[in-house]
Amino acid sequence: MKSIFMTTMANWWAGLGEADRLAGRYPRAERHLKRALAMLRRGRREDGVLAMNLWNRLGIVCKGEGRLDSGAHAYGRALRLARRHLRANDQRFAALYHNMAGLEHARGRYDVAEPLALHGLAIRKRALGGDHSEVARDLAAFAAILDGQGRHHEAEALHRRALARFERGGRRERREMGYALANLAACLHLQGRRDEALEAARKGVVLQRGALGRHHPDVKLSESNLSILERSAAAS
Repeated sequence: MKSIFMTTMANWWAGLGEADRLAGRYPRAERHLKRALAMLRRGRREDGVLAMNLWNRLGIVCKGEGRLDSGAHAYGRALRLARRHLRANDQRFAALYHNMAGLEHARGRYDVAEPLALHGLAIRKRALGGDHSEVARDLAAFAAILDGQGRHHEAEALHRRALARFERGGRRERREMGYALANLAACLHLQGRRDEALEAARKGVVLQRGALGRHHPDVKLSESNLSILERSAAAS
């Protein structure tokens, strides 16, 4: 009975943590997710799929806070549990590889990020087909890695492919459209196409504000990047 109660409490804390994560309230999300993991330990259920999901979410939160080593540790714990409990083609592997690739991108380790992103993309395509919005998210993440490697023309094609898929989703994909436009703007700027980059960045900020709210850290980052583009254009 104790283990069932502790699992119920872990799920409750996990729900709070996920709500805070999505809202960009990362310190609160981290506290809630760690409480959920503590509940699983007390109930001796820390070696299961729920713990895997919690470690994965904790990795996302740590990355959002800029604590990349802590994020890598959390993803490593999640991956070990995934290998123990999931089939090799389970989509949760795709999500985990997507997240691990994103962390390596943030570290500037693009050659490490690339195979992780491609592995997750392959799993997702097999499960969902090539035209699913989750596949588009993976394509957009892979495009950002290509940008980091200086492969901007390849990256631009993937950014636009992902954006076209999100646009077909309409209002439901407004958040992802905002991210895709922000990434496309960076890609265009790196190619010296300032006017196109500005247009994409401005559209992306508007969409992100509507989907995430003005106080979300991702919106603040996009606004900061837009300001840099605007100052660069004004100085030229």
